[in-house]
Amino acid sequence: MIQKLQDNVSVLKGIGEETEKTLNELGIYTVADLLGYFPYRYDDYELRNLEEVKHDERVTVEGKVHSEPVLTYYGKKRSRLTFRLLVGRFLITAICFNRPYLKRSLVLGDTVSVTGKWDKNRQSIMVQEFKKGTHEQDGSIEPVYSVKENVTVKMMRRFVKQALSLYADKAEDPLPKQLVSAYKLMSYQEALKAIHLPETRDSLKQARRRFVYEEFLIFQLKMQAIRKKERERTSGIQHPFSKEAVFEFVNSLPFPLTKAQSRVLDEIMSDMASPYRMNRLLQGDVGSGKTAVAAIALYAAHLSGFQGALMVPTEILAEQHADSLYQLFEKWGLNIALLTSSVKGKRRRELLERLKEGEIDILVGTHALIQDEVEFQQLGLVITDEQHRFGVEQRKKLRSKGQDPDVLFMTATPIPRTLAITVFGEMDVSVIDELPAGRKQIETYWVKHDMLERILAFVDKELRKGRQAYIICPLIEESDKLDVQNALDVHSMLTEAYRGKWSIGLMHGKLASDEKDQVMRAFTANEVQILVSTTVVEVGVNVPNATIMVIYDADRFGLSQLHQLRGRVGRGEHQSFCILMADPKSETGKERMRIMSETTDGFELSEKDLELRGPGDFFGKKQSGMPEFKVADMVHDYRALETARKDAADLVQSDAFWTDPEYKELRQTLIDSGVLGGDKLS
Repeated sequence: MIQKLQDNVSVLKGIGEETEKTLNELGIYTVADLLGYFPYRYDDYELRNLEEVKHDERVTVEGKVHSEPVLTYYGKKRSRLTFRLLVGRFLITAICFNRPYLKRSLVLGDTVSVTGKWDKNRQSIMVQEFKKGTHEQDGSIEPVYSVKENVTVKMMRRFVKQALSLYADKAEDPLPKQLVSAYKLMSYQEALKAIHLPETRDSLKQARRRFVYEEFLIFQLKMQAIRKKERERTSGIQHPFSKEAVFEFVNSLPFPLTKAQSRVLDEIMSDMASPYRMNRLLQGDVGSGKTAVAAIALYAAHLSGFQGALMVPTEILAEQHADSLYQLFEKWGLNIALLTSSVKGKRRRELLERLKEGEIDILVGTHALIQDEVEFQQLGLVITDEQHRFGVEQRKKLRSKGQDPDVLFMTATPIPRTLAITVFGEMDVSVIDELPAGRKQIETYWVKHDMLERILAFVDKELRKGRQAYIICPLIEESDKLDVQNALDVHSMLTEAYRGKWSIGLMHGKLASDEKDQVMRAFTANEVQILVSTTVVEVGVNVPNATIMVIYDADRFGLSQLHQLRGRVGRGEHQSFCILMADPKSETGKERMRIMSETTDGFELSEKDLELRGPGDFFGKKQSGMPEFKVADMVHDYRALETARKDAADLVQSDAFWTDPEYKELRQTLIDSGVLGGDKLS
């Protein structure tokens, strides 16, 4: 019988009906699935120099017994055996629990090897495995697989070993020779053997390096193929604007563009002038000037004879954007209109009629823009602000209001470059990574909760200067499970503390939309001086007069969220302050507070956040859309990710990729994943 990788896993010896059923539950149906089921860790029995071993690391050492063993009993049948072991120039203590019989095996001067957890501070090893005599280096790295029920790690090792000996040479290398050679990668068959049965730590490292690149390349090929398909499926709008007219508008702005704004603007203008539909993500920290760039793009669309739409998550933000665009375009004669759920009756009917007739040049609004009755005469550019606040379907619906309009997504959430090129791989990504000149840095302080009296006095002092303050709490009301401050209690406490002095508002997610708007309008108009809120103020609020942000239990938030909250202040001419109240118990919590106090760069913070929390937590696990990789780690292997993305983009754009037999295996991965309908891009 001809052996094929797609053979059922039950062809291997020792796999009966019950075992097969358990393997199926682990996602292993074929021999190919088994060979692709990589170990999640390795037990390393290779001898190491203790100088190189980190605290709490698992290690195997060989040495001579240097003292008589001491056996101590405590409790019922519980014991502790200790002896001194001379390992090279280190004299360490070996500790064995509940193995009194080892005492007979320990003779002064004898050579033994032990494996266990190394305590660098106490120069001791907690022994897990013990062996008399010289340590054998063969098979010193053992794979450990994730298993369940009646399948053990030993069985799994046996099945994989059998599969490798019978089938490894049938495996085709998905990577073309040219890439394997360019990056000096192991061949697929070598890497498969080394990832399952590594002979040395170096061979394991090389196998891992190869599979990291392969996983990233295949993932990025899917992203780039989708992007190419999207671009070429639609003709898009080739905006015939005059560059001179755009520059004239840019020069009329009340402020000069930063270098980063100019660079991003060039990228957007180039997209709009091309025959393909723009699909671009614009990232920029709070206050970096994304709105100015958006306004210039909207003006370019107007010069080309098209209408523009700007969709934002809240009514207040829509009003603020409409006002700023009206001021920018007043002397240029553009008609700006605002559409939210508050625009009703005759006013609404008239606005929609003018939009359909092409009398409105730019429509700003909330998700009211995507209702069926909203019709544009000729929509050419769609901009979505804080795009992650809208679902995919909502964004698609706004796009469908025109004939393949250009699309620009904007976000003030600093997404690390590593994540941006993975999650938004099918988009082009532009980044405004500098703030306008002369902008005051927000001073950030980390304080303990016992300094509340001093904080209240500081807030009072700022408010007497005519300023306003945000007080943020992680919860709305008291919780039995969490010992953290809640907004209702803090509101009551502040009302009592500042009685008769200041007006205090309360905002949280349980309020209806119109109630939230009412509270925000009162705060914007300075009718309310202190706003106690949960994180609902994270985006879409612009109150230049607010200069203080106090965050209770700040260690409960991620760095990116803290940075977003901090960005609610520092929007006016006055010096602003962010006070983080926290008594973190963990080292990670303390580290977060230190980083926040020292760094105001959102992108630097987001990279640190990614390191501390991991990619799934960054977006929230449910809606993260994070790809699952077997070997690759986006945070630690980001250089390989960048390389793979560049290679994937080059491959997809080349004719050879779609026709040359050398790329057949890679093309097949796109067909298998459903990205392509045949062996060619259609």
